[in-house]
Amino acid sequence: MSAVLPVPSAQAASGNSGGGVWGAAWTRFKTDKVGLVSLAIVAAFLLLVLAASLGLVAKNWQAEIGLPDAPPTFVGPAAKLASTAIAVPTGPNVDISDIDPLAPRYKEWDAGVAKYKTAAVVRSDTLPFGADRLGRDVVSKAIKGAQISIMVGLLAAVVATLIGTVLGALGGFFGGKLGDLLEWVYNVFTSIPGILLIFTFAAVLNRADAVVPKGIWTIVIILGLTGWTGIYRLVRAEFIKHAVRDYVRSAQAIGASTFSRMFKHILPNVSHVALVQLSIHVVGFIKAEVILSYLGLGVAVDQVSWGTMLAEAQSELILGHWWQLVAATVLMAVFVTAFSLFTDALRDALDPKLRGLE
Repeated sequence: MSAVLPVPSAQAASGNSGGGVWGAAWTRFKTDKVGLVSLAIVAAFLLLVLAASLGLVAKNWQAEIGLPDAPPTFVGPAAKLASTAIAVPTGPNVDISDIDPLAPRYKEWDAGVAKYKTAAVVRSDTLPFGADRLGRDVVSKAIKGAQISIMVGLLAAVVATLIGTVLGALGGFFGGKLGDLLEWVYNVFTSIPGILLIFTFAAVLNRADAVVPKGIWTIVIILGLTGWTGIYRLVRAEFIKHAVRDYVRSAQAIGASTFSRMFKHILPNVSHVALVQLSIHVVGFIKAEVILSYLGLGVAVDQVSWGTMLAEAQSELILGHWWQLVAATVLMAVFVTAFSLFTDALRDALDPKLRGLE
């Protein structure tokens, strides 16, 4: 007499007990010290972006509070060129107006300059970490640039993940002609070099008569429409694998709809793939935004990002003004490195093979 085997549930298919996929992943993630430190750094940057969005920090990043290219305080003020003046002979028998016809206007000029200096804002000859060519604080610019660059990376990664996940779910679950059509679209996008595809979308969306004005959303659309292919391929493969498993067939047998089987049964068990791809794409899209802004295809002229700061720093380096370059690259390097390490730790925590489940 043969034994009756229980029908595996979606939770059993994912290989987890009471805590579920995310509970087991968090338990494993907490053992990774590098991952926890990276998560803390990423969280700090996200709080900084939120504070900048609310105007709590870097609100007056456009204020010209220092002299143009004022060096950092620890470097000291820039050397000032000594001004040369022409000696004008004076004396009781010398009429200056014979030498300079504008001499009678000098007192009026001096009074006007003194009045202007009294009313004008006094600029500092140094700032804690230097100023740009207009006298704006480079730290405030770097913080505001972090807001733009990180927001673009996160939003574009969400758009690309949504597109790739939905198309991958449709292609992997249904297959047939729909799957063939989506495969054809996928092959068209992947046959074109990624950077050329990005430049093509940028050229179209940055036209003067474009529907979407140049700015953050333009870059988000560009990166989202060009970055979904890798996510599509992985999600499609996971849906093909899970669509024939017993827990999905059991759900179909009890009358679950197609939508329910796709997004209530299968998607929770493959969501870790989409989540890891999302976190990986954030880093890639931040780098892409920097490149686009560096080439003048990114944010608008009245905005600032890490890419625009690097573009400005190119001409400043010729004059030996390195502080804007350092401010942008240090913040960008710290965030990208921390996010990359966080992504690695997250992938390890969600990998079923590393958890010993498969």
